[in-house]
Amino acid sequence: MLHRHAFRAMGCQMLAMLEDESEETPAILEQAPDWFEEWEQALSRFRSDSELSRLNRTVDQFVPVSQTLWDVFQASLAADRTTNGLVTPTVLDAVVMAGYDRSFDQLPANTGYSDLWTEIQPLSLVLSDDATHSICLPPGVGLDFGGIAKGWAAHQTAERLRQYGPALMNAGGDIALTGPRLGGEPWLVSVNNPFQPGEDLAWLHLPGGGVATSGKDRRRWIQGDLLRHHIIDPRTGSSALTDILTATVIAPTAMEAEAAAKKVFLLGSDAGLAWLETDPVLSGLLVLDSGELVGNSRLEEYL
Repeated sequence: MLHRHAFRAMGCQMLAMLEDESEETPAILEQAPDWFEEWEQALSRFRSDSELSRLNRTVDQFVPVSQTLWDVFQASLAADRTTNGLVTPTVLDAVVMAGYDRSFDQLPANTGYSDLWTEIQPLSLVLSDDATHSICLPPGVGLDFGGIAKGWAAHQTAERLRQYGPALMNAGGDIALTGPRLGGEPWLVSVNNPFQPGEDLAWLHLPGGGVATSGKDRRRWIQGDLLRHHIIDPRTGSSALTDILTATVIAPTAMEAEAAAKKVFLLGSDAGLAWLETDPVLSGLLVLDSGELVGNSRLEEYL
């Protein structure tokens, strides 16, 4: 039987799913909100007392961090490497200056005009010590783990549920799957239509791994007379200018899918698709501003 547990965390709607042969919902499934609360207290930039916020207030000294924050920092280093710096956590100041200075459900429709601009510093300026799990931030650099934290949390939840049966964790669009369902069939994952919220654009047949969607269709607002969204292009320090409305990528893990979807979104459709073709483990579906749907050559095996 397929059991579901929906809840809200990290400013997003969450859905944990676990399949077993029992009629009653397994108790482990109902523990997922507690895991996310613990992770959010470590990783949220919106909580002034979170571990990440305390780290961001400490400059030029090594700060020992928890295993959670250390693991997500390592995931962000991997994302930075594989995307050549396009997906980096050092965009904190830029996203705040763009108006995203509080959780999205508290953000006003117009955040007020700002002509401030900040240069995105490379993640290589952030020092870390593997032996002590310590991080040292230079002046003017703060961390915002954003989607990488969601992908990591989805992956962690799926791994914790794995021993109880086939599992799927959807963390606000970052989805981790432990493997095929009990009968050996793939999971069916819908891709939402950004032009018609609530409608399905496509169905993906996924035997495992991860899938994530990045886009400018939802978390957007007005700053003065400018339309902003939450995905910052490190090359400009501002909300990305791209012909892609949403980019959905299938990858071996939710963290890899999240990083790849964001990179494709930032590159734009032509360069993004060309990059996807160079990686044999990635598949992607792009919805363009024009309404056109495009995918790379490996997408067909999942549709």
